[in-house]
Amino acid sequence: MPHSHRGHAHLDPETGDARVFWAVVVNLGLTVAQIAGGILSGSLALIADAIHNLSDALALIIAFFARKIARREADATMTFGYGRAEIVAALINYTTLIVIGLYLVYEAVLRLIDPQGVDGWLVVIIAGVALVVDALTALLTFSLSKESMNIRAAFLHNVADALGSIAVIFAGTLIILYDWRLIDPIVTMMIAAYILWQSFAEIGGAIRILMLGSPPQIDVSDVLDRMRSVDGVADVHHLHLWQMHEHENAVDAHLAIKAGRWADADAIKQAVKQRLTDEFAIAHATLECECAAHACTDAAPIGHGRPNDHDGQEDYRH
Repeated sequence: MPHSHRGHAHLDPETGDARVFWAVVVNLGLTVAQIAGGILSGSLALIADAIHNLSDALALIIAFFARKIARREADATMTFGYGRAEIVAALINYTTLIVIGLYLVYEAVLRLIDPQGVDGWLVVIIAGVALVVDALTALLTFSLSKESMNIRAAFLHNVADALGSIAVIFAGTLIILYDWRLIDPIVTMMIAAYILWQSFAEIGGAIRILMLGSPPQIDVSDVLDRMRSVDGVADVHHLHLWQMHEHENAVDAHLAIKAGRWADADAIKQAVKQRLTDEFAIAHATLECECAAHACTDAAPIGHGRPNDHDGQEDYRH
């Protein structure tokens, strides 16, 4: 289906970097405060929460440097540029979230079996401070998360922590009022479930880009049909469609030019490129023209094999 990014506002890179930097500083400060509070109170739960918050700070640090790297120009070593640094950072952060989520489930199960004593007041106070910090960090990165998978992963870390802080305040209140120790692992399980659900929902997008998958919002059969419908195109084959990074799609393919139209090959190729840009927001297209009389025979529409080499590719043939 046609896809366009028209009207999408982007935040100035330097402003975005400053927001991420201050989010890192705030989270590192919270981590130190939580560890100190945990040591003074003898609370392992607070120290564990501090470690979780440290993972947020590390996620933001990774995101910060990935943003810097991604803006570097292409060179002889990285001819496609460095834009995918942010996708790699997103994959690292989502993977970390999944590991943390599974660890929280493990700890929660142990505490369900053997409930531990918890200092309710200290938990509520520290969790209240953490909630303020997490909310501030989320505000700093919210607008950036809309345009970057990398920042979205770091943002999700903080959202999960903010929800966790709310749940911990609730749990601490019940412990103060009723000494209900089981609420601590129950709330932990709920937080872990949210972290895992969001992480598994988002990590597929990062993997798809790194595996050179086609953009999920674009139907490859539509791209083939619209390219073939350009006047002068006899056929399209050996098509590759992928995302160079989150907001830039690319395609390369062979164009078979109709017999008697070879003199118009350049104009036909330009018309195909224009259609790709207008209808699918594909601005990067590499097209190889072939005379219909000498075009590849028995060529697969997608990829460089023959039609029978890949299941389902026969559907795209004329």
